[in-house]
Amino acid sequence: MSSNVAEALKNAPSEKVPAGKDPGLTDTFFYDNKIVRDFGIATVFWGLAGMIIGTLIAFQLAKPEMNMGNQYTTFGRIRPLHTNAVIFAFVGNAIFMGVYYSLQRLCKSRMYSDKLSRINFWGWQLIILAALITLPLGITTSKEYAELEWPIDIAITLIWVVFGWNMFGTIARRREKHLYVAIWFYIATFLTVAVLHIVNSYEMPVNFLKSYSGYAGVQDALVQWWYGHNAVAFFLTTPFLGLMYYFLPKAANRPVYSYRLSIIHFWSLIFIYIWAGPHHLLYTALPDWAQSLGVVFSIMLIAPSWGGMINGLLTLRGAWDKVRENPILKFMVVAVTAYGMATFEGPMLSLKNVNAIAHFTDWIVAHVHVGALGWNGFMTFAMLYWLFPRLYKTPLHSVKLANAHFWLGTLGILFYAIPMYWAGFTQGLMWKQFSEDGLLQYPNFLETVLQIVPMYYLRGIGGLFYLSGVFLMVYNLVKTAKAGKLIANERTEAPVIVPTVSNNAGHWHAWIEKRPTQLAIFATVAILIGGLVEFIPTFVIKSNVPTIASVKPYTSLELQGRDLYIKEDCVNCHTQMVRPFRFETERYGEYSKAGEFVYDHNFLWGSKRTGPDLHRIGGKYPHSWHYHHMLDPTSMSPGSIMPSYPWLFEQEIDLSTTQAKLQTLKKLGVPYEDEYISNANEELMSQAQGIAVDLAKEGLNVAPEKEIVALIAYLQRLGTDIKVKNEE
Repeated sequence: MSSNVAEALKNAPSEKVPAGKDPGLTDTFFYDNKIVRDFGIATVFWGLAGMIIGTLIAFQLAKPEMNMGNQYTTFGRIRPLHTNAVIFAFVGNAIFMGVYYSLQRLCKSRMYSDKLSRINFWGWQLIILAALITLPLGITTSKEYAELEWPIDIAITLIWVVFGWNMFGTIARRREKHLYVAIWFYIATFLTVAVLHIVNSYEMPVNFLKSYSGYAGVQDALVQWWYGHNAVAFFLTTPFLGLMYYFLPKAANRPVYSYRLSIIHFWSLIFIYIWAGPHHLLYTALPDWAQSLGVVFSIMLIAPSWGGMINGLLTLRGAWDKVRENPILKFMVVAVTAYGMATFEGPMLSLKNVNAIAHFTDWIVAHVHVGALGWNGFMTFAMLYWLFPRLYKTPLHSVKLANAHFWLGTLGILFYAIPMYWAGFTQGLMWKQFSEDGLLQYPNFLETVLQIVPMYYLRGIGGLFYLSGVFLMVYNLVKTAKAGKLIANERTEAPVIVPTVSNNAGHWHAWIEKRPTQLAIFATVAILIGGLVEFIPTFVIKSNVPTIASVKPYTSLELQGRDLYIKEDCVNCHTQMVRPFRFETERYGEYSKAGEFVYDHNFLWGSKRTGPDLHRIGGKYPHSWHYHHMLDPTSMSPGSIMPSYPWLFEQEIDLSTTQAKLQTLKKLGVPYEDEYISNANEELMSQAQGIAVDLAKEGLNVAPEKEIVALIAYLQRLGTDIKVKNEE
């Protein structure tokens, strides 16, 4: 059933005209194009920045010298900068750009408040700037897609509320009764992202630049990947589906293929997606029932996801001839296809037998980037090419350049994804391989790394192709803007009383399409159910996280070392989760238990192994091995792609924070005694001096207050608690 506005207006019955109203009257008003233009410029600027950083880190993994020898440009520091810049700066600004343009036209109303629009714009840019400053400084929580510290989290909350206020205000005073499908996705995006951000950002501040998660271990992992998976779902997917439902029919000049399918697509997607987070934690210490729930709902996701893809592609029925000539449609077709590929592969990767091979490998990196580069990137480029000529009332400067951008971008995706898939298959199979004698075929983790370095070079080349296309787009858009003049306030007219824009009058769903409040309530209920079903038992039923008596809190020195591990974002490359597979227990040691992480605020299980798992590294090597390894990784592991960390040997532990950290953790339930907290720095120095003495025996003179000593203490603690006889 078509949702084309023109057809719906023609076919829909007119509403009754109230007494005293002239149905022939029209209302003149102005759309705010300036805010759309501003978000468009920000999208391009931050997109370039994020992709340049992404290309740099791609080559850093192939050539460690690209880390540039200082602490502010290491892979660990700037990889989260890349993800935040691409997700929240590039894609985030693209969402605001598309929503601010389409919402005004779908509601036949200017945005509710120009002032709120400005606050939204400048507030979001300042948040991105704060990330740009803090992450290279090592100010991070280390939680995937949620690395920013608590003051920035509060700022994100406030600006998101401003966006919602502006959006719902516009919807409330709309001149169009019917809520088009794109608006449903915008509403669900706002509500769900708000819930995700607030719940996952529950943290206890130590000071202005440091906090600890309010959750620990298993619970923290569950909440984080409930957030992490649904950040992809409700920040990278649902808003772009709403934008697809608006911009694709506009670009093709065709009605959406099926309105009924869009209804099924929307409600099934937002209900099912929220359950799928645990598939990121298969074979970990998360309870089995939660893992199974994640798998079941992940498989179910194929249906609504492909329903949306099919609805998008079939919208082009009768318009495929335009795709040959129109670069905007080319971008959109590949974007929707990439969405379909990623949303098929995701459920497949959630199958336990597939996950056992793929998890922790570069296969996941390929999967993520097919979605990010193809779906989000290409859809954003299509919107920019469609919008700028309309904002400036002039034709696009060069269709040929736009087509060149398309082919460079497509080539970039292929050069990125194919080598990463190859690398992932290689890693997964090499890790599992046993010899005829029953021994690991490749016991040294570095053997697998050296095999895939060429793939990292190819991935970097793919990034250069993709980036060069973006530079072409920037030139094209600038020339387009210069050839025209921004229509900052676009004059338009709409009937004072508009017919109900729906050709499904009488349909069961029609009643909610005029009621944003009811729609918002139902959407909120739909997205809360899954999270509550997973969280409540995990937090309330003690058997889900059985305690181990021998597991004790970290000493003050180990805690400082752990925070240095977080500061350098070592969790980017190293996991701390030995899965219950023979090939893992043979390589790393006893598999990880839920009770070992009860004092871990934040959890550090990791999601990618560029280096080996570290959960059982404690006591495996002498202090001197770690000393040399951090100073020059190749001295201990020839061919290593890990950067060196010379500043750890020069900088001193910040002793002024020790007591505050312990007190904060005590408030979160970690059983530190008051006396221990009072003497924390004395205890710290006592343990540090012991490590310094051991190093001195091997001719390595290091002051006990240096950061490297704290990091060694932490690494030597990892996984040692269960070696003590369990008292329970």
